[in-house]
Amino acid sequence: MAITSYPFDGQAVTETQFSQMFREFQDSGVVASYSAESAFGVSAGSGMQVSVAAGLAFVRGFMVQSTATEILTIPAAGTSARVDRIVLRLDPSANSIVLAVLQGTAGSSTPTALTQTDAGLYEMELAQVAVGASITSITSANITPMRPVVGTRVGSWATRTRPASPRMGQIGYNNTTSQWEFWNGTAWASLVATVTWDSLSGVPASFVPAAHAHKWADISDRPSSLPPAAHTHDWSQVTGKPTSFVPSAHGHDWDDISGKPSTYDPAAHSHTWSSVTSKPSTFPPSSHSHSSYLESGDTIAWANGSKKPHSNSASGSGTYYAVWVEGDGTFCRNTSSLRFKQNVRDIDVDPEAVLSLRPRLYDRRPKSPGGDYRRDEYGLIAEEVAETLPEIVTYDEEGRIDALRYDLLGVALLPVVQAQEKRLRTLEKRLASLEAA
Repeated sequence: MAITSYPFDGQAVTETQFSQMFREFQDSGVVASYSAESAFGVSAGSGMQVSVAAGLAFVRGFMVQSTATEILTIPAAGTSARVDRIVLRLDPSANSIVLAVLQGTAGSSTPTALTQTDAGLYEMELAQVAVGASITSITSANITPMRPVVGTRVGSWATRTRPASPRMGQIGYNNTTSQWEFWNGTAWASLVATVTWDSLSGVPASFVPAAHAHKWADISDRPSSLPPAAHTHDWSQVTGKPTSFVPSAHGHDWDDISGKPSTYDPAAHSHTWSSVTSKPSTFPPSSHSHSSYLESGDTIAWANGSKKPHSNSASGSGTYYAVWVEGDGTFCRNTSSLRFKQNVRDIDVDPEAVLSLRPRLYDRRPKSPGGDYRRDEYGLIAEEVAETLPEIVTYDEEGRIDALRYDLLGVALLPVVQAQEKRLRTLEKRLASLEAA
Protein backbone atom coordinates (compact mmCIF):
# COMPACT_ATOMS: atom_id res chain seq x y z
CA MET A 1 0.00 0.00 0.00
CA ALA A 2 1.43 3.38 -1.02
CA ILE A 3 1.48 6.28 1.45
CA THR A 4 0.78 9.73 0.02
CA SER A 5 1.16 13.05 1.86
CA TYR A 6 0.51 16.57 0.58
CA PRO A 7 0.81 19.54 0.03
CA PHE A 8 4.57 20.19 0.09
CA ASP A 9 6.89 22.62 -1.78
CA GLY A 10 7.71 21.56 -5.31
CA GLN A 11 5.00 18.89 -5.26
CA ALA A 12 2.13 18.59 -7.75
CA VAL A 13 -1.17 18.43 -5.83
CA THR A 14 -4.30 17.46 -7.73
CA GLU A 15 -7.73 19.01 -7.34
CA THR A 16 -8.96 15.68 -6.00
CA GLN A 17 -6.37 15.80 -3.22
CA PHE A 18 -7.21 19.42 -2.41
CA SER A 19 -10.96 18.67 -2.34
CA GLN A 20 -10.36 15.68 -0.05
CA MET A 21 -8.36 17.89 2.28
CA PHE A 22 -10.80 20.84 2.25
CA ARG A 23 -13.89 18.73 2.83
CA GLU A 24 -12.36 17.71 6.17
CA PHE A 25 -12.14 21.40 7.08
CA GLN A 26 -15.70 22.24 6.11
CA ASP A 27 -18.91 20.36 5.27
CA SER A 28 -20.87 21.12 2.12
CA GLY A 29 -23.16 24.14 2.50
CA VAL A 30 -23.55 27.86 1.92
CA VAL A 31 -21.40 30.27 3.91
CA ALA A 32 -23.90 32.50 5.72
CA SER A 33 -26.18 32.81 8.71
CA TYR A 34 -29.20 30.56 8.41
CA SER A 35 -31.65 33.49 8.39
CA ALA A 36 -29.79 35.38 5.65
CA GLU A 37 -31.72 35.58 2.37
CA SER A 38 -28.47 35.90 0.42
CA ALA A 39 -25.95 33.11 -0.12
CA PHE A 40 -27.77 31.20 -2.84
CA GLY A 41 -31.21 31.89 -1.38
CA VAL A 42 -34.00 30.89 -3.82
CA SER A 43 -37.02 33.19 -4.34
CA ALA A 44 -39.93 33.48 -6.80
CA GLY A 45 -39.27 35.32 -10.05
CA SER A 46 -41.44 36.09 -13.07
CA GLY A 47 -43.72 33.37 -14.43
CA MET A 48 -42.02 29.97 -14.23
CA GLN A 49 -38.69 31.50 -13.19
CA VAL A 50 -36.91 31.58 -9.83
CA SER A 51 -34.10 33.85 -8.66
CA VAL A 52 -30.96 32.52 -6.93
CA ALA A 53 -29.10 35.14 -4.87
CA ALA A 54 -25.36 35.64 -4.98
CA GLY A 55 -23.34 33.74 -2.43
CA LEU A 56 -20.41 31.61 -1.40
CA ALA A 57 -20.58 27.85 -0.77
CA PHE A 58 -18.53 24.71 -0.23
CA VAL A 59 -19.47 21.65 -2.31
CA ARG A 60 -17.56 18.47 -1.37
CA GLY A 61 -14.33 20.33 -0.72
CA PHE A 62 -14.66 22.70 -3.69
CA MET A 63 -15.70 26.35 -3.38
CA VAL A 64 -18.17 28.17 -5.60
CA GLN A 65 -18.90 31.92 -5.60
CA SER A 66 -21.69 33.80 -7.34
CA THR A 67 -21.45 37.60 -7.42
CA ALA A 68 -24.87 38.33 -8.96
CA THR A 69 -28.44 37.03 -8.89
CA GLU A 70 -28.98 34.12 -11.27
CA ILE A 71 -32.31 33.33 -13.04
CA LEU A 72 -33.40 29.74 -13.53
CA THR A 73 -36.42 28.60 -15.55
CA ILE A 74 -38.58 25.84 -14.12
CA PRO A 75 -39.77 23.34 -16.80
CA ALA A 76 -43.39 23.85 -17.81
CA ALA A 77 -46.04 22.31 -15.57
CA GLY A 78 -47.89 19.22 -16.74
CA THR A 79 -51.33 17.86 -15.92
CA SER A 80 -49.96 16.26 -12.71
CA ALA A 81 -48.13 17.93 -9.83
CA ARG A 82 -44.46 17.26 -9.17
CA VAL A 83 -41.58 18.50 -6.95
CA ASP A 84 -38.43 19.98 -8.55
CA ARG A 85 -35.10 20.67 -6.86
CA ILE A 86 -32.74 23.64 -7.27
CA VAL A 87 -29.17 22.37 -6.85
CA LEU A 88 -25.52 23.33 -7.09
CA ARG A 89 -24.02 20.62 -9.30
CA LEU A 90 -20.29 19.77 -8.98
CA ASP A 91 -18.74 18.15 -12.08
CA PRO A 92 -15.00 17.55 -11.51
CA SER A 93 -14.56 16.32 -15.09
CA ALA A 94 -15.79 19.71 -16.37
CA ASN A 95 -14.00 21.66 -13.62
CA SER A 96 -17.26 23.42 -12.76
CA ILE A 97 -19.99 23.97 -10.19
CA VAL A 98 -23.21 25.28 -11.76
CA LEU A 99 -26.82 25.97 -10.79
CA ALA A 100 -29.32 23.44 -12.13
CA VAL A 101 -32.97 22.40 -11.95
CA LEU A 102 -33.52 18.73 -11.08
CA GLN A 103 -37.00 18.01 -12.49
CA GLY A 104 -39.25 15.73 -10.41
CA THR A 105 -41.51 12.88 -11.51
CA ALA A 106 -45.06 13.85 -12.55
CA GLY A 107 -47.69 12.69 -10.07
CA SER A 108 -45.15 12.10 -7.26
CA SER A 109 -44.77 14.17 -4.09
CA THR A 110 -41.21 12.83 -3.67
CA PRO A 111 -38.49 14.76 -5.55
CA THR A 112 -35.92 13.00 -7.71
CA ALA A 113 -32.98 11.65 -5.68
CA LEU A 114 -29.79 13.73 -5.52
CA THR A 115 -26.59 12.43 -7.15
CA GLN A 116 -23.87 12.53 -4.49
CA THR A 117 -20.81 10.50 -5.44
CA ASP A 118 -17.42 10.68 -3.76
CA ALA A 119 -15.36 11.42 -6.89
CA GLY A 120 -17.82 12.23 -9.69
CA LEU A 121 -21.03 14.32 -9.81
CA TYR A 122 -22.23 15.78 -6.52
CA GLU A 123 -25.49 17.74 -6.14
CA MET A 124 -26.14 20.00 -3.12
CA GLU A 125 -29.79 21.05 -2.72
CA LEU A 126 -30.70 24.72 -2.27
CA ALA A 127 -34.50 24.57 -2.42
CA GLN A 128 -37.52 22.48 -3.43
CA VAL A 129 -40.17 23.89 -5.78
CA ALA A 130 -43.69 22.45 -5.71
CA VAL A 131 -44.94 22.60 -9.32
CA GLY A 132 -48.73 22.28 -9.32
CA ALA A 133 -50.73 20.81 -12.20
CA SER A 134 -51.05 23.22 -15.16
CA ILE A 135 -49.69 26.26 -13.25
CA THR A 136 -48.08 29.12 -15.20
CA SER A 137 -46.13 30.88 -12.44
CA ILE A 138 -44.09 30.11 -9.33
CA THR A 139 -44.95 31.89 -6.04
CA SER A 140 -43.05 32.12 -2.77
CA ALA A 141 -45.52 29.59 -1.29
CA ASN A 142 -44.24 27.00 -3.79
CA ILE A 143 -40.60 27.31 -2.59
CA THR A 144 -39.16 25.46 0.44
CA PRO A 145 -35.58 26.48 1.42
CA MET A 146 -33.28 23.44 1.81
CA ARG A 147 -29.83 25.10 2.00
CA PRO A 148 -27.32 23.56 4.39
CA VAL A 149 -25.47 26.39 6.19
CA VAL A 150 -21.79 26.26 7.19
CA GLY A 151 -19.26 28.81 8.34
CA THR A 152 -20.00 28.63 12.10
CA ARG A 153 -17.18 27.19 14.18
CA VAL A 154 -16.98 26.32 17.88
CA GLY A 155 -14.29 28.49 19.38
CA SER A 156 -12.65 29.43 22.67
CA TRP A 157 -11.90 33.01 23.69
CA ALA A 158 -11.76 35.53 26.48
CA THR A 159 -14.31 38.34 26.75
CA ARG A 160 -11.83 40.82 25.27
CA THR A 161 -10.95 38.53 22.33
CA ARG A 162 -14.41 37.53 21.12
CA PRO A 163 -14.86 37.35 17.31
CA ALA A 164 -15.26 40.85 15.85
CA SER A 165 -17.92 39.93 13.26
CA PRO A 166 -19.68 36.81 14.50
CA ARG A 167 -22.46 35.11 12.57
CA MET A 168 -25.75 34.27 14.22
CA GLY A 169 -25.46 31.01 16.11
CA GLN A 170 -21.66 31.10 16.43
CA ILE A 171 -20.78 29.28 19.64
CA GLY A 172 -17.72 29.22 21.86
CA TYR A 173 -16.35 28.84 25.39
CA ASN A 174 -15.62 32.10 27.24
CA ASN A 175 -12.59 31.49 29.44
CA THR A 176 -13.23 34.75 31.32
CA THR A 177 -16.73 33.80 32.49
CA SER A 178 -16.19 30.00 32.36
CA GLN A 179 -19.41 29.67 30.35
CA TRP A 180 -20.48 28.56 26.90
CA GLU A 181 -21.99 31.44 24.89
CA PHE A 182 -23.44 32.12 21.45
CA TRP A 183 -24.15 35.14 19.24
CA ASN A 184 -27.93 35.68 18.99
CA GLY A 185 -27.66 38.34 16.28
CA THR A 186 -27.32 41.32 18.61
CA ALA A 187 -25.35 40.17 21.66
CA TRP A 188 -23.46 37.30 23.26
CA ALA A 189 -25.83 35.16 25.34
CA SER A 190 -25.15 32.32 27.76
CA LEU A 191 -25.77 28.94 26.15
CA VAL A 192 -27.25 27.64 29.41
CA ALA A 193 -29.34 30.19 31.25
CA THR A 194 -29.01 30.36 35.03
CA VAL A 195 -32.29 29.28 36.60
CA THR A 196 -33.18 29.74 40.26
CA TRP A 197 -36.36 28.82 42.06
CA ASP A 198 -37.17 32.51 42.50
CA SER A 199 -36.84 33.13 38.76
CA LEU A 200 -39.46 30.51 37.92
CA SER A 201 -43.04 31.63 37.42
CA GLY A 202 -46.16 29.71 38.39
CA VAL A 203 -44.42 27.52 40.96
CA PRO A 204 -46.73 25.99 43.59
CA ALA A 205 -46.53 27.16 47.19
CA SER A 206 -46.53 23.56 48.45
CA PHE A 207 -46.48 20.05 47.08
CA VAL A 208 -49.09 17.44 47.89
CA PRO A 209 -47.64 13.93 48.05
CA ALA A 210 -48.94 11.67 45.29
CA ALA A 211 -48.69 7.96 44.59
CA HIS A 212 -45.37 7.23 42.94
CA ALA A 213 -42.67 4.59 42.76
CA HIS A 214 -38.90 4.38 43.14
CA LYS A 215 -36.42 1.76 42.00
CA TRP A 216 -34.98 -0.19 44.92
CA ALA A 217 -31.45 0.79 43.81
CA ASP A 218 -32.40 4.50 44.08
CA ILE A 219 -33.40 4.24 47.76
CA SER A 220 -30.72 5.26 50.27
CA ASP A 221 -30.32 3.81 53.79
CA ARG A 222 -32.36 0.75 52.80
CA PRO A 223 -31.94 -2.29 55.07
CA SER A 224 -29.83 -5.19 53.86
CA SER A 225 -32.63 -7.61 54.70
CA LEU A 226 -36.30 -7.33 55.57
CA PRO A 227 -37.88 -9.55 58.24
CA PRO A 228 -41.27 -10.88 57.14
CA ALA A 229 -44.25 -9.20 58.80
CA ALA A 230 -47.98 -9.72 58.67
CA HIS A 231 -49.33 -8.01 55.58
CA THR A 232 -51.86 -8.38 52.79
CA HIS A 233 -51.91 -8.12 49.00
CA ASP A 234 -54.65 -7.33 46.52
CA TRP A 235 -55.60 -10.45 44.60
CA SER A 236 -54.69 -8.70 41.33
CA GLN A 237 -51.12 -8.17 42.60
CA VAL A 238 -50.47 -11.87 43.22
CA THR A 239 -48.52 -13.58 40.43
CA GLY A 240 -48.47 -17.29 39.64
CA LYS A 241 -51.84 -17.89 41.30
CA PRO A 242 -53.82 -20.97 40.18
CA THR A 243 -56.85 -20.63 37.93
CA SER A 244 -58.90 -22.84 40.27
CA PHE A 245 -58.66 -24.10 43.84
CA VAL A 246 -59.18 -27.61 45.15
CA PRO A 247 -61.25 -27.55 48.37
CA SER A 248 -59.28 -28.46 51.49
CA ALA A 249 -60.03 -28.72 55.19
CA HIS A 250 -60.68 -25.26 56.62
CA GLY A 251 -62.94 -23.48 59.06
CA HIS A 252 -65.15 -20.41 59.29
CA ASP A 253 -66.48 -18.41 62.20
CA TRP A 254 -70.15 -19.15 62.73
CA ASP A 255 -70.99 -15.45 62.32
CA ASP A 256 -69.29 -15.42 58.89
CA ILE A 257 -71.64 -18.06 57.45
CA SER A 258 -74.63 -16.69 55.54
CA GLY A 259 -77.89 -18.50 54.75
CA LYS A 260 -77.57 -20.93 57.68
CA PRO A 261 -80.79 -22.53 59.05
CA SER A 262 -82.20 -21.41 62.37
CA THR A 263 -82.48 -24.99 63.69
CA TYR A 264 -80.95 -28.37 62.90
CA ASP A 265 -82.51 -31.81 63.00
CA PRO A 266 -80.18 -34.42 64.51
CA ALA A 267 -78.78 -36.83 61.95
CA ALA A 268 -76.24 -39.64 61.96
CA HIS A 269 -72.79 -38.13 61.56
CA SER A 270 -69.23 -38.37 62.80
CA HIS A 271 -66.37 -36.11 63.84
CA THR A 272 -62.63 -36.44 63.57
CA TRP A 273 -60.84 -36.55 66.90
CA SER A 274 -58.92 -33.33 66.14
CA SER A 275 -62.18 -31.43 65.56
CA VAL A 276 -63.61 -32.34 68.97
CA THR A 277 -63.27 -29.53 71.52
CA SER A 278 -63.09 -29.80 75.32
CA LYS A 279 -62.04 -33.45 75.09
CA PRO A 280 -60.25 -34.90 78.17
CA SER A 281 -56.49 -35.32 78.04
CA THR A 282 -56.70 -38.83 79.59
CA PHE A 283 -59.35 -41.57 79.92
CA PRO A 284 -59.83 -43.80 83.00
CA PRO A 285 -59.95 -47.50 82.13
CA SER A 286 -63.35 -49.13 81.95
CA SER A 287 -64.85 -52.36 80.72
CA HIS A 288 -64.84 -52.21 76.94
CA SER A 289 -63.90 -54.10 73.80
CA HIS A 290 -62.47 -53.37 70.36
CA SER A 291 -63.34 -54.69 66.96
CA SER A 292 -60.54 -56.19 64.95
CA TYR A 293 -60.30 -53.06 62.81
CA LEU A 294 -61.57 -49.47 62.73
CA GLU A 295 -63.92 -47.99 60.16
CA SER A 296 -62.23 -46.95 56.89
CA GLY A 297 -61.69 -43.19 56.75
CA ASP A 298 -61.74 -42.73 60.57
CA THR A 299 -58.93 -40.38 61.59
CA ILE A 300 -58.84 -41.18 65.32
CA ALA A 301 -55.36 -42.17 66.57
CA TRP A 302 -54.19 -45.59 65.21
CA ALA A 303 -56.64 -45.19 62.31
CA ASN A 304 -56.57 -47.24 59.08
CA GLY A 305 -55.55 -50.31 61.11
CA SER A 306 -52.16 -48.91 62.09
CA LYS A 307 -52.66 -50.17 65.64
CA LYS A 308 -52.52 -53.70 64.34
CA PRO A 309 -49.08 -53.53 62.62
CA HIS A 310 -47.81 -51.65 65.64
CA SER A 311 -48.73 -54.60 67.87
CA ASN A 312 -47.80 -57.41 65.45
CA SER A 313 -44.47 -59.01 64.61
CA ALA A 314 -43.70 -60.78 61.32
CA SER A 315 -44.29 -64.54 61.52
CA GLY A 316 -45.78 -67.38 59.54
CA SER A 317 -45.58 -68.17 55.82
CA GLY A 318 -46.83 -66.07 52.93
CA THR A 319 -45.84 -62.92 51.04
CA TYR A 320 -44.38 -59.91 52.89
CA TYR A 321 -44.62 -56.29 51.67
CA ALA A 322 -43.02 -53.02 52.62
CA VAL A 323 -45.76 -50.52 53.52
CA TRP A 324 -45.96 -46.99 52.15
CA VAL A 325 -48.11 -44.13 53.39
CA GLU A 326 -49.48 -41.83 50.67
CA GLY A 327 -49.72 -38.08 51.15
CA ASP A 328 -53.43 -38.34 52.05
CA GLY A 329 -52.70 -40.88 54.83
CA THR A 330 -53.66 -44.02 52.86
CA PHE A 331 -51.62 -47.16 53.57
CA CYS A 332 -50.46 -49.16 50.54
CA ARG A 333 -47.97 -51.91 49.72
CA ASN A 334 -44.69 -51.23 47.94
CA THR A 335 -44.67 -53.03 44.57
CA SER A 336 -41.73 -53.60 42.21
CA SER A 337 -43.12 -55.81 39.42
CA LEU A 338 -42.89 -54.53 35.83
CA ARG A 339 -46.67 -54.80 35.52
CA PHE A 340 -47.02 -51.84 37.91
CA LYS A 341 -44.53 -49.68 35.97
CA GLN A 342 -44.35 -47.82 32.67
CA ASN A 343 -41.88 -45.67 30.76
CA VAL A 344 -38.98 -47.79 32.07
CA ARG A 345 -35.56 -46.36 31.08
CA ASP A 346 -31.93 -46.33 32.23
CA ILE A 347 -30.61 -43.68 34.62
CA ASP A 348 -27.01 -42.63 35.05
CA VAL A 349 -26.32 -42.23 38.76
CA ASP A 350 -23.07 -40.42 39.43
CA PRO A 351 -21.07 -42.51 41.96
CA GLU A 352 -19.42 -39.31 43.18
CA ALA A 353 -22.86 -37.90 44.04
CA VAL A 354 -23.56 -40.94 46.21
CA LEU A 355 -20.13 -40.88 47.85
CA SER A 356 -20.55 -37.18 48.68
CA LEU A 357 -23.54 -37.91 50.99
CA ARG A 358 -22.80 -36.98 54.62
CA PRO A 359 -24.20 -39.10 57.48
CA ARG A 360 -25.24 -36.72 60.27
CA LEU A 361 -26.14 -36.98 63.97
CA TYR A 362 -29.14 -34.94 65.12
CA ASP A 363 -32.03 -34.66 67.60
CA ARG A 364 -35.67 -34.85 66.52
CA ARG A 365 -37.78 -31.76 67.22
CA PRO A 366 -40.53 -32.41 69.81
CA LYS A 367 -44.13 -32.46 68.61
CA SER A 368 -44.99 -29.72 71.10
CA PRO A 369 -42.89 -27.26 73.12
CA GLY A 370 -41.32 -29.03 76.07
CA GLY A 371 -42.32 -32.48 74.79
CA ASP A 372 -40.18 -35.58 74.53
CA TYR A 373 -38.04 -36.13 71.48
CA ARG A 374 -35.55 -38.62 70.11
CA ARG A 375 -31.90 -37.78 70.72
CA ASP A 376 -28.71 -38.75 68.88
CA GLU A 377 -30.47 -40.08 65.81
CA TYR A 378 -28.29 -40.52 62.77
CA GLY A 379 -29.20 -40.32 59.09
CA LEU A 380 -29.07 -37.95 56.13
CA ILE A 381 -30.39 -34.38 55.75
CA ALA A 382 -32.87 -34.19 52.84
CA GLU A 383 -31.86 -30.64 51.83
CA GLU A 384 -28.20 -31.72 51.55
CA VAL A 385 -29.09 -34.84 49.57
CA ALA A 386 -31.21 -32.73 47.17
CA GLU A 387 -28.03 -30.91 46.08
CA THR A 388 -26.32 -34.03 44.75
CA LEU A 389 -28.88 -36.88 44.58
CA PRO A 390 -32.34 -35.28 44.17
CA GLU A 391 -33.82 -38.54 42.78
CA ILE A 392 -34.38 -39.92 46.31
CA VAL A 393 -35.83 -36.72 47.83
CA THR A 394 -39.62 -36.33 48.30
CA TYR A 395 -41.68 -33.17 48.68
CA ASP A 396 -44.90 -32.38 50.55
CA GLU A 397 -48.12 -30.95 49.11
CA GLU A 398 -46.73 -27.41 49.42
CA GLY A 399 -43.60 -28.23 47.40
CA ARG A 400 -41.27 -28.24 50.42
CA ILE A 401 -38.51 -30.83 50.85
CA ASP A 402 -39.98 -33.41 53.24
CA ALA A 403 -38.31 -36.82 53.34
CA LEU A 404 -35.85 -39.26 51.77
CA ARG A 405 -36.54 -42.55 49.96
CA TYR A 406 -34.08 -44.54 52.03
CA ASP A 407 -35.31 -47.64 50.18
CA LEU A 408 -33.77 -46.19 46.99
CA LEU A 409 -30.42 -45.46 48.60
CA GLY A 410 -29.36 -49.08 48.06
CA VAL A 411 -30.22 -48.78 44.34
CA ALA A 412 -28.15 -45.59 44.15
CA LEU A 413 -25.20 -47.48 45.73
CA LEU A 414 -25.21 -50.08 42.91
CA PRO A 415 -23.23 -47.86 40.46
CA VAL A 416 -20.66 -47.27 43.23
CA VAL A 417 -20.25 -51.00 43.84
CA GLN A 418 -20.20 -51.76 40.11
CA ALA A 419 -17.54 -49.09 39.52
CA GLN A 420 -15.43 -50.48 42.37
CA GLU A 421 -15.88 -54.04 41.03
CA LYS A 422 -14.69 -52.93 37.60
CA ARG A 423 -11.65 -51.26 39.11
CA LEU A 424 -10.85 -54.38 41.18
CA ARG A 425 -11.00 -56.61 38.09
CA THR A 426 -8.73 -54.22 36.21
CA LEU A 427 -6.22 -54.13 39.08
CA GLU A 428 -6.29 -57.94 39.37
CA LYS A 429 -5.48 -58.32 35.66
CA ARG A 430 -2.64 -55.80 35.92
CA LEU A 431 -1.30 -57.59 39.02
CA ALA A 432 -1.49 -60.96 37.28
CA SER A 433 0.40 -59.51 34.30
CA LEU A 434 3.14 -58.19 36.62
CA GLU A 435 3.46 -61.53 38.41
CA ALA A 436 3.67 -63.37 35.08
CA ALA A 437 6.45 -61.04 33.94
